[in-house]
Amino acid sequence: MASSLRIEQVDRPVLAQHDSAILDLVFVMDCTGSMGPYIDSAKNNIHAIIEEIVANETSNIRLALIAYRDHPPQDTSFVTCVHDFTTQVNEMKSWLDNFRADGGGDTPEAVADARHDVLHLSWRSDATKICVLISDAPPHGLHQENDSFPNGCPAGHDPARLVRNMAEQHITLYVVGVEPPIVLYRDFFMALAYITGGQYVPMINAKLLAKVIIGGVREEISLDRLMQDALPDIDREMQRAKEDGLDDKIKAQRLNEIFSAKNLRSKRMKNSHGALSSAATDGYAKCPDMAEMRIQFRKQLESTPNTFATSTLTTLASDINYDLMEDVDVSEDQAARLVQKWQQRNKKTYY
Repeated sequence: MASSLRIEQVDRPVLAQHDSAILDLVFVMDCTGSMGPYIDSAKNNIHAIIEEIVANETSNIRLALIAYRDHPPQDTSFVTCVHDFTTQVNEMKSWLDNFRADGGGDTPEAVADARHDVLHLSWRSDATKICVLISDAPPHGLHQENDSFPNGCPAGHDPARLVRNMAEQHITLYVVGVEPPIVLYRDFFMALAYITGGQYVPMINAKLLAKVIIGGVREEISLDRLMQDALPDIDREMQRAKEDGLDDKIKAQRLNEIFSAKNLRSKRMKNSHGALSSAATDGYAKCPDMAEMRIQFRKQLESTPNTFATSTLTTLASDINYDLMEDVDVSEDQAARLVQKWQQRNKKTYY
């Protein structure tokens, strides 16, 4: 591999409102003490990640990085550190090289602050916009045990509201959840990703991080293309569903019928252990703010078997697979995520 990869910008005609060949990709990384293997994996693989995406999907890509730790007194180094978009992979690599896993204090971290910063990056209006959050801890205010800020982010940022703002700005969230530490909060993070039309991806091996990022990005680009190809039909069907008072599950089924009739297919990363849960879609995703999510978490905590984390991890370790499947039927989960994308992007006129 060449030591320097530069993504050249080429002259192009005036762009349509959205172009799936244009990609803005931000990495949001927890840089506290437990995250060393994942920071190193990103450092070591960033060139390979971008080369594969460029080779298969797009030559017009920009990268950004937001690192986060925690608020004082839990951490006094920084709360967030923001590097806005660049076209140069070597610059991204230098940013990653400057970070090491350190600090953190209590269990929760400044997750909300980092997502707030995501909204203020210089996103291009016509790009496919993807945010990859790599985390092993919840935000403040969800699980109040061992939380120095039990009422939530001390800066006042609300994760539930922020993620809806991301969805309205067409930013899709992928959460790479480092397990086992994050297992207790899996449905919470899954709901945040689902609201934007993204995915929760469980991760127990840092060496697989590059594969997940490549697979997730390529799947997301294919779904954006699919939405563009079928947008008039999706608009029409979603309006009919609203008039008929249908729930999101039936809406997804109707969209899948459209895709099947038009022989529209997609790419799909294998993520069976990140399959949507009812706790995420029917519980957390319905909560308007962090206060309601905290109530939902307490209810779930009371009913979650103590064996949940252990049994899940045993299965994950034996058959985890993030292979990318190309030219496949749109899955139920993908259709459900597309419903969320459409509804959030049309929120002002649809509700």
